[in-house]
Amino acid sequence: MCEDGILGIANPVESAAPAVLAVRKLILTAFRCYAGCRLEPDGRPAVLTGPNGAGKTNLLEAISFLAPGRGLRRARIGDPDRHGQTDGWAVAAELETACGPVQIGTGREAETERRVVRINGAPVKNQAMLAEYVSVVWMTPQLDRLFLDGAGVRRRFLDRLVYGFDPAHAGRVAGYEQALRERARLLKTGTRDDAWIGALERQMAERGVAIAAARREMAARLDAACRTASGPFPGASVGIQGDVETWLDAAPALTAEERLRAALADGRAGDAEAGGASVGPHRSDLGVRHIEKDMPAALCSTGEQKALLIAIVLADLRLQAAERGTVPLLLLDEVAAHLDEEIRAALFQTILELGAQAWLTGTDAGLFAPLGDRVQRYAVENAALVRT
Repeated sequence: MCEDGILGIANPVESAAPAVLAVRKLILTAFRCYAGCRLEPDGRPAVLTGPNGAGKTNLLEAISFLAPGRGLRRARIGDPDRHGQTDGWAVAAELETACGPVQIGTGREAETERRVVRINGAPVKNQAMLAEYVSVVWMTPQLDRLFLDGAGVRRRFLDRLVYGFDPAHAGRVAGYEQALRERARLLKTGTRDDAWIGALERQMAERGVAIAAARREMAARLDAACRTASGPFPGASVGIQGDVETWLDAAPALTAEERLRAALADGRAGDAEAGGASVGPHRSDLGVRHIEKDMPAALCSTGEQKALLIAIVLADLRLQAAERGTVPLLLLDEVAAHLDEEIRAALFQTILELGAQAWLTGTDAGLFAPLGDRVQRYAVENAALVRT
């Protein structure tokens, strides 16, 4: 970690261009369709074109595993295993970061059936530590339904943006969810150990309020950045909705913690019957509105929803560049084909202006022609990449 800002946010970088997070070397082993793959890209955006099923998305997924979590497909630990191989998958990379070169290795360890992570050659106990070095933002075809699917999808989307500013958020979310599951298990089995359950509820209250506060702060930052329309993108209002966030509007964090702990204790009987917990940040939702139309994003047209989503993602990139002094990696899977020409041109222009190492995939190489020689290009077919 090479920052000293409060609450995980670096002190503003003055009179200096932001650093650009970039993959300089990438090695895949037994990952999805790749028996082995080695790339040594430069810092420019990368365009990967080829037929469906060639391995383009698999490569982006491999890059997404350089950050904490289950990757852009939310895969289970064994899902990326190459068909017919049982020794586990591996992704290794050398990245250019604001801290200098960083080497990351991760994969499934066959003996333990768990994900292992190494940073600069040393094993780390928790994959959440990856967020100290790597910030990855992605858009996939599945995110086209961000405003239509359940609240959990939107919470995960917002959490991924929070990681870029507050690496410790990943560990808090993981810890909260573990305590939530353990409490639900104890209640379901009829355990009446009040001390044990109470300890879990105190953990949930402490971490839950910190999670809600970080999401609330991130949503407010995005709201300020998205309210003014930029180019063809619509203005958007962004907010987080939930009981804990509402409590934080009216009282200090310690008061919200006590209120959440008390609500969990009072709700044990109902939670034992229903499962889970009836209150907490795991029930919050991200709300987005089209400002000009004064309409919830879920009621906007498909094209407007896509434009709102891109506006939020680009606002996040700008905020990270301005506030953390680093432009994150950007993974755009089959995004360009579903945009009108004006939106696509604005997206390309913003990527180039920020200097982001964006990884873009598509079946039609012609869509990326306007980028000219400002990008590096790879043809992908049958899990083989050729620089073009």
